[in-house]
Amino acid sequence: MGHVELPDSDRSAPVGLAGAPRPRSVADRPRSNELDALWRAPSAQRERSGSAAAKRRTARCIPVVVGAELLGLGVPAWLVLRVGEQSRTAVAAAVAVAALAWSGLRAVRGRYADRPPGGPPGVLSTTGDWLLLIGVLAVLSTITGGSADPAEAVVALLPGLPAGIAAQALRRLPWPGRRQRAVRRVLVVGEAPGVDRAVRMLASRADHPYAVVAAVPVGTAPLECGVPVPGRLAPAPADDDVSTVLGGAFAQEADLALVVPGPRLSEERLCRLTRGLHDGGLSLSVLPGLSGIAADRVRPTAAAGLTLLHIAPPLRRGPQPALKAVVDRFGAALGLLVLAPLLILIGAAVRLGSAGPVFHRQIRHGQHNRPFTMWKFRTMVVDAESHKQRLVAANEIDGPMFKMRRDPRVTGIGRLLRRSSLDELPQLLNVLRGDMSLVGPRPPLPEEVSRYDERELRRLTVKPGLTGLWQVSGRSDLSWQETVSLDLWYVDNWSVATDVGLMARTLRAVTDGRGAY
Repeated sequence: MGHVELPDSDRSAPVGLAGAPRPRSVADRPRSNELDALWRAPSAQRERSGSAAAKRRTARCIPVVVGAELLGLGVPAWLVLRVGEQSRTAVAAAVAVAALAWSGLRAVRGRYADRPPGGPPGVLSTTGDWLLLIGVLAVLSTITGGSADPAEAVVALLPGLPAGIAAQALRRLPWPGRRQRAVRRVLVVGEAPGVDRAVRMLASRADHPYAVVAAVPVGTAPLECGVPVPGRLAPAPADDDVSTVLGGAFAQEADLALVVPGPRLSEERLCRLTRGLHDGGLSLSVLPGLSGIAADRVRPTAAAGLTLLHIAPPLRRGPQPALKAVVDRFGAALGLLVLAPLLILIGAAVRLGSAGPVFHRQIRHGQHNRPFTMWKFRTMVVDAESHKQRLVAANEIDGPMFKMRRDPRVTGIGRLLRRSSLDELPQLLNVLRGDMSLVGPRPPLPEEVSRYDERELRRLTVKPGLTGLWQVSGRSDLSWQETVSLDLWYVDNWSVATDVGLMARTLRAVTDGRGAY
């Protein structure tokens, strides 16, 4: 009872801290305060210099975000109100009060606080802040006896809404020291399969602050993830569960325990572990049985003493899809107008670089599996498709896509265009026509779609995009399953704020050129 065969060992020992004999269960553990003190790992909070430095780096972008919001609301409000007959002093005072009230309200509601992974506040929360601002200023105007025209005031404050959305997207840019921001040293606790999955998922992405430093598995099953194992929990609840986890956290300097629930971590055992870890000064998070759902879509509620997680449905209709359509058409038209000289130069370079047409037209599948003709600058020789069959064996990516790092069909100018993603610019015509969006999943070929399973077909629920998560996460360096997972995350969790952040990150991805071939 409570004894197991430790891996890589020829002796039997109690489950717990590696190499330390311990009481085995609640039933036979001697009860005494001295023993409790002996077996409880040190619980004093340890100040880490890295954490303090991370907080300083986190604070770097806050003045920029606040300044962007102040200017985004203040300058347009000044221009609107100056049209009237009010004095310059009165206009300046009104603008200052509105701008300060906006930033103060945002600060009170936690919009400048360090947020967990899952993206910036969405359009709905920013809209709620803006409506609340109007209400606060209306109350202040009534109290002070102000005589401002309500319609004029609302028009003056209107720029604050897109300014708030853009400023929050600004926080997602790669600020200096951003990757080191708010790093949490994580100790994963749970049964071996759940621990392996959690460690693997956390290691597969770099857009979060969690670094797994060790694991405390339940039972004797070996781990495949390769992280240190400072101790193990017994298969059945034991009175020393807390000391095992706290001791492992102290040994590995972990500041967060990530618990993966399972059959051997019952509700009662988990509650006892939670209370003990909190009493010991260790933060705790529980990994629910959910994946691919953005934090903004999850809202905790309570009923009859139960904690419930309400999951909002994906955005399919309403103001945000309508706003996305408007932004797509306007952005595509503006892009074609501004980039017209560059498009002409690229077209001339393609035409002079090799024989054949400037543009390459290809049938792709869009939203709801509808085929459409996609436009790109030609980057391959004219008869590239006829040579594809003999190159299939050299495909460097799994799944239905075909990619080669050194595809012999690509022309000299074509390599440059692919690396800089300039060959994709004619797709602005597809966005303007409504076949594509500025942001969305990669548009697939018909032969790829013919091999899709039911899960992969969900990528076609939304319009394909000129850029997307695949573009900013490695492009052709991603495996097929990684590409599908990113696309499905976008399908279920997209928002206008997410799109703004992805377009900002696209600029860095294009400059980097990683995975473009």
